[in-house]
Amino acid sequence: MLGIEAARVIIAEALKTGQEAGMKPLSVVVLDAGGHVLAFERSDGSSPGRFDIARAKAHGAVILGLGGRAQMARAEAQPYFMAALSGVYEGRILPVPGGVLIRDPSGAVVGAAGVTGDTSDNDAMAAEAGIRAAGFEPEA
Repeated sequence: MLGIEAARVIIAEALKTGQEAGMKPLSVVVLDAGGHVLAFERSDGSSPGRFDIARAKAHGAVILGLGGRAQMARAEAQPYFMAALSGVYEGRILPVPGGVLIRDPSGAVVGAAGVTGDTSDNDAMAAEAGIRAAGFEPEA
């Protein structure tokens, strides 16, 4: 089950991964399967708007059942569709890497992590490390 303790592990490991890799200051949010915030934390020096970016990355992943990379591919193939979805969900979808689905050992989606602050690919790498550290499988 994805709860507060697992969310804290995901966040701590994602932030640690970013720091050890020399990334810019990261912000990390973990959502449950319903898209509700379980936990959020940001590194010292991260800009104040990062919560909304991280949440939009994670929200898009959990609501659509697609990681950020798959969302980006869909946005490139069907830009009007993804733009319309952004309207449906009041702008809470950001179809880029860094929004990562969290799957339990059976493969069920139990939530999503959103990371922002560095390049989108680095954000996704940090999220994946955090998710694995908590005993779950990431789907970027």
